[in-house]
Amino acid sequence: MCKLMKGFIIKIVSVLTVLGAVSCSEDTIDLEGLGSVRGRAVKVGTNEPLENVKISTNPGTSTVFTNAEGFYLLENVPAGDYSLSGQREGLLAVFEGITVIADRELEVVFEMDVETAGNRPPDAATLLTPTDNAVDVPIDLELVWSANDPDVDDTLKFTVTLRNENNDTIEVFENITDTTYAITGLSYGTKYFWQVSSNDEINDPVNSTTFAFTTTIPPNNRIVFTRLVDGNSVIYSADESGGTEIALTPTSKNSFRPRRNANTGKIAFLQSVGSQTHLFTMNEDGSDLRQVTSQVGVSGFNLEEVDFSWDANGSKLLFPNQDKLYSINVTGSGLNIVYQTTNGNLITEVDKNENTGIIALKTNDLNGYSVEIFTINTAGVVQNTVLTGQNGAAGGINLSIDGSRLLYTRDVSGLENTTYRRLDSHIFVHNFNGNPTIDVSVDKTSGTNDLDPRFSPNEASVIYVNTSNDGISARNIQVVRLSDLGDRTTLLENSSMPDWE
Repeated sequence: MCKLMKGFIIKIVSVLTVLGAVSCSEDTIDLEGLGSVRGRAVKVGTNEPLENVKISTNPGTSTVFTNAEGFYLLENVPAGDYSLSGQREGLLAVFEGITVIADRELEVVFEMDVETAGNRPPDAATLLTPTDNAVDVPIDLELVWSANDPDVDDTLKFTVTLRNENNDTIEVFENITDTTYAITGLSYGTKYFWQVSSNDEINDPVNSTTFAFTTTIPPNNRIVFTRLVDGNSVIYSADESGGTEIALTPTSKNSFRPRRNANTGKIAFLQSVGSQTHLFTMNEDGSDLRQVTSQVGVSGFNLEEVDFSWDANGSKLLFPNQDKLYSINVTGSGLNIVYQTTNGNLITEVDKNENTGIIALKTNDLNGYSVEIFTINTAGVVQNTVLTGQNGAAGGINLSIDGSRLLYTRDVSGLENTTYRRLDSHIFVHNFNGNPTIDVSVDKTSGTNDLDPRFSPNEASVIYVNTSNDGISARNIQVVRLSDLGDRTTLLENSSMPDWE
């Protein structure tokens, strides 16, 4: 009886289970059959449609690509759970968990961002050298910094910004790939400010703090001279041993005949401006360049022979223009005629003695000959005639500090030709007190010329140019002691137009 009852109960339960399943069939998910997925891929933030985005499922069923409007459709996808992905080069891949239901269409919109959206900006560079507020920094130096980027695969590029306290000029050096950058040709005694910007070319550039440094003061270079560089004459300074050479003018300009004024710390010189030649001034480190002449330029029969002079303790300059001698303030104002030749000859050189007020002049004809060297006072009255009636080239005049002597050169061969070639140019010291004229070039090498002489500051020596008389060989600046004319020393090679103040 018990066994029969137990079997009956089991049958009743089975029937009820089947009936319950049938009565709930409309509310369950059919895990068999096919469904579909449609949607769109757009750019995050702007909803701009994205074309050619690869849409696929995992486990894999089918793969499609979005059209020009960003739409896609996956059809005949077996019902089930999937990871739906959207991928395109240059964009961050996106994934969405989905459940596909038979005979139903699921819609999924992908918002996609650029591949670098998660990239972090670089750290601000740490400036190392020169340290902040460093002083006595060389004018040629290396800027050094350290840099870091949280994304180690990023490549950093740097921009260095440099400015100084003297003007509004800002120098920018871009696309630097190293953490060291060489800077050359800074101004002496100047405070500079520098900053480094780091750029991973993904995020906005990041700026470092700003450091300051001050360059060293100029060396006491008392000698100025010229040297040909890339076809142009460039002005340099050097110390009295011929070392510590510093270029003062750029190679892009033709600058020549430097004359230093120790009282003002300025150097006056000639520079080509178009088809004309004009007077300029600059500081002893080459800074603060100023053009002095403009209406009337400097001219003569041969610009390589033309010379000018400081006047009025550095506030004026004297310069020749054809047969006239002009005076002008260093500010460019106050242009006046001081003297004019009476025979039409050209004034080529001038030198004024500040202590006596005496002016020495060299004049010549259009070919550079018929030379006269003489002195005048400030009223233009001739005082002494040093040279006249001699054949050949002459020049290179320079008065001693007390005005008692005058340096000049003369080609003792007396040669005169259309190329202005000199065969045997000697340096002479003329004594206004009546003592005999001294030939400084008695021990000069045969076949060479001594040119452009200037007294040394203590007037114990003469600085000058020595070169072969072939007219094309290198020129060297030498020094000779007046107490020992055989003591001739080469100070600077491949150099011309010396001045020693």
